[in-house]
Amino acid sequence: MQPDTDYTIIGLRIKTWWAMFLVFCLAPLIHPVVSLLAIMTLAFFSLKEYFSMIRSRKADRRLYLWAYLSIPFQFYWIYIEWYGMFIVFIPIYVFLFLPLPRLINKGTVGFMRSVSSTQWGLMLMVFGLSHLAYFQFATPQYGAGLVLFLVVLTQLNDVIHYLVSLYFGKRKVVPTANLNLTWEGFAIALIVTTGAAYLIQPYLTPIGPVFGIFSGLLISLSGFLGSLTISVLKRDLLIGDGHKFDALKKKYLSRIDSLTYTSPVFFHMIRYFFEFM
Repeated sequence: MQPDTDYTIIGLRIKTWWAMFLVFCLAPLIHPVVSLLAIMTLAFFSLKEYFSMIRSRKADRRLYLWAYLSIPFQFYWIYIEWYGMFIVFIPIYVFLFLPLPRLINKGTVGFMRSVSSTQWGLMLMVFGLSHLAYFQFATPQYGAGLVLFLVVLTQLNDVIHYLVSLYFGKRKVVPTANLNLTWEGFAIALIVTTGAAYLIQPYLTPIGPVFGIFSGLLISLSGFLGSLTISVLKRDLLIGDGHKFDALKKKYLSRIDSLTYTSPVFFHMIRYFFEFM
């Protein structure tokens, strides 16, 4: 009906999210390890794309290698259900020891930028996304439903925000980084996502209507912050490289940006308020 309107971003997101939805539906029928491996692969490619945006030096290569090696360890803690190590491994141990390969015989030039940007990528792409895999190990009975609940609401929030911003958005949140984020889109997406959470929570979760509404609000807000943060991060790292910026719109990082925030926020909300986690 509107051939001149660009729906590329929505199309790319929907393809990715349907693939994830299929994996999460099949995982309970086969084994939770299926979803764990799928999310670990997603985290790897997301981190790889993040590193491709950074103007790195030869001295940073060993640093990136250590970052990649932390991925299987992080997901192994999930597999053996060692929550204590899962929750501190990247924020504490990797944070403390990651600078070592950059310190030894590599000089001081660019040290702060390379180490901090690497840790920031690990926190978002690995630590944040790894919470998705832990749901089914933390609560085998409700894990799959909680993940579907999270994925559906995050995707719905993204699409509603984009469509409202496309047709009715006037007030840009960050016009220098992302023209698709508007305050009108945020407000409507918040209302729709919260309403959807209230309607679908009885079928996918045991959390009840009050926490269903609270979860919708939390997922919508954190998803918005995730999209906002990744948009500004990409623009900062790719200043002066418009071609690469446009190319990355079709990659993993632009499709799971909101999920890097909604996954840990929703996980810890459920774990704090409900004993089954």
